[in-house]
Amino acid sequence: MAFTDAAVDWAALEAAAVAAMGKAYAPYSKFPVGAAALTEDGRIVSGCNVENASYGLTLCAECALVGALHLGGGGRLRAFYCVDGKGNVLMPCGRCRQLLYEFRAPGMQLMTTQGIKTMDQVLPDAFGPDNLEENR
Repeated sequence: MAFTDAAVDWAALEAAAVAAMGKAYAPYSKFPVGAAALTEDGRIVSGCNVENASYGLTLCAECALVGALHLGGGGRLRAFYCVDGKGNVLMPCGRCRQLLYEFRAPGMQLMTTQGIKTMDQVLPDAFGPDNLEENR
């Protein structure tokens, strides 16, 4: 089942992403990021980036969000919103798009710098769990 724009409170997701960004640990890049998502059962989960002096160990906000998703009982993501330190919409990088794809609900939507798009639009022809099932 795909979800429509009307089913998503984008203002609530934006507020949750901004609140999460306020908790970011970004002493090296000075680039705090906050993310929030709506689950299929109506919960809002969020995450922020957590940097590390060994830059490769830095956690993206999307990684923290997925951790919070599982800690809070799991589920699938219906809608996603990400912001930078000024509260501007921020597009997930390719790695994080793949991470979000793994935990998406059918028809998942993302707020992008160009408006609301589906996961399939921001990561077309993605490789995911279904591909692994086909090869078993």
